[in-house]
Amino acid sequence: MSSAAGSRRVVGVGLVVLAAAGNMAACSSSSSGGDSSGGGGSTSSANQAAGGGTYTIWDPYPQYDGSSPWVRLLETCGTQAAVKVVRTGHDTSDLTNKALLAAQQGNSPDVLIVDNPVVSTLAEAGVLTTTEENKLDVSSVAPNLLAAGQSGGKTYGIPIGANTLALYYNKDVLNKAGVDIAAVKDWTSLTAALEKVKAAGKKGITFSAIGTEEGSFQFLPWFWGSGANLTKLDSPESVSAVTLWSDWLKKGYAPNSVINNTQTTSWQEFAGGDYAFAENGTWQLANADKAGFAYGIIPVPAKDGGTAPAPTGGEFVSVPVQSDTGRYPTSQKLVTCLTSGDNSLTTTTTLSYIAPTEQVQARQVEQNSQLKVWVEAVKAAKGRTSDDLGTKYPKISEPMWGAVQAALSGSKSPQEAMTAAQSAATSAIQ
Repeated sequence: MSSAAGSRRVVGVGLVVLAAAGNMAACSSSSSGGDSSGGGGSTSSANQAAGGGTYTIWDPYPQYDGSSPWVRLLETCGTQAAVKVVRTGHDTSDLTNKALLAAQQGNSPDVLIVDNPVVSTLAEAGVLTTTEENKLDVSSVAPNLLAAGQSGGKTYGIPIGANTLALYYNKDVLNKAGVDIAAVKDWTSLTAALEKVKAAGKKGITFSAIGTEEGSFQFLPWFWGSGANLTKLDSPESVSAVTLWSDWLKKGYAPNSVINNTQTTSWQEFAGGDYAFAENGTWQLANADKAGFAYGIIPVPAKDGGTAPAPTGGEFVSVPVQSDTGRYPTSQKLVTCLTSGDNSLTTTTTLSYIAPTEQVQARQVEQNSQLKVWVEAVKAAKGRTSDDLGTKYPKISEPMWGAVQAALSGSKSPQEAMTAAQSAATSAIQ
C-alpha cells in the first residue's frame, strides 16, 4: 500500500444531512437501545503492528450488544486476524458526522460500516480508501449493489447486504374483493385491484410519502418504474409516477395519511387488517408473521409490467484512510472475514438483509423460501447515488419529496410540482 492513501487531505467536512429517518428505515428496524462495546478511534501506533494490537470498528447497529451474533462475529474476525477488535455502535443519524470529524482529526476507525448513500459523501471528502488500494475482492458482488459504493469510477467498500421495498398484500382482503394477485402485473392492473377492494368496503394501499428522505425512498420504485431518471424530474415519465399516487388519493384508494406516514406508521395501518396492500421492506417480515392474517409479497410492479427498480437499503463495509498504512492489510482481513462465505450468511441473516452475492442469496432462499421475492426485488434494485450521482443525490431528493407532497396535498398539479422540483434541483447542483 502506497503512502498516498494515508496522506490524503480530508475536505468538505461539514454536517451532512442525508435524512436519517429514511436511511434508518431502509435498514433493520430493531432499535432496542444502544451498546457501545468499546471506544472509537485508533489506538497508538505502538500497538498497530500487523498481526497484533487493537483495531477499531464503527457500525450503525447500536441495538446489538456484546452477546449478539453480530458482535460475536466481529470478535471472531478479530481473533482470526490475530488482533483485538474494539467495536462502537452509533446511531445512523450520527455516524456520518462522527466519521467526518474523526477523519479531520486523524482518528478514524480501522473499519467503518455506513449506510450506502453516505459512501459517496465520505469518498468525496477523502475519508475512505478504495477497494483497489486495499486489494478487496468485489468480483462476486452484484454490480447493481456495488454501484451504490462507487464514485468517480472507483469503489469504496463492499456491501454487507441489501434490503429494498416490495408490496405486502392481505390475502383475505383480496379474496373477498375477488382480486387474483397473479393478475397484478403493472400499474393498470394494480389500480384495478384497488378499485375492487374499495368497492368491497375495504381499504386499498398504504405507503409513506412523508416529506423526508423516507418519502423519496418509497416513491423511487414508482419513479424508476415509470422509466424516469433522477436527472430530469419534470419528464413525462416522472409526472406519470406522481400522478399515479395523487390519483389514488383522489379516488380513495390510498389514505390522506400517507402524506405524514413514516414507513412504521404505514405498516401499522396495514397491520390493522383492512388494507389490501402496503409498500414496505424486508425488515417488516417478522412483524408480518405476527399480524394475525395471511399475507403474501410481490415486487413493486413497473408501469408497463415487470419488476420496478426499488432503492437499495443496507450498509457498506469500508476502510478509512489511516496515516499508518501498515494497518491496511489487517483491516482488509477484517473486512474480508465479515463479507465472505458463511460469515456473509450469518451477517445477512442477523441484520435481515439479502446477501450481495448470488451464491449466498441461493443459500438464504434454501433456508427461507419467503426470501425468494426479496432476492428478485434486490436483483432489480439500484442505489440512490448510482448513475454517478454521488453527492448530487440529496440535492435532487429533497425537491422531489417536496414535489410529491405538493401534488398529494393538491397545492400543485403533478406537472407543476415536478417542474418546480427540477428547477430547484438544478439550482442546488450548480
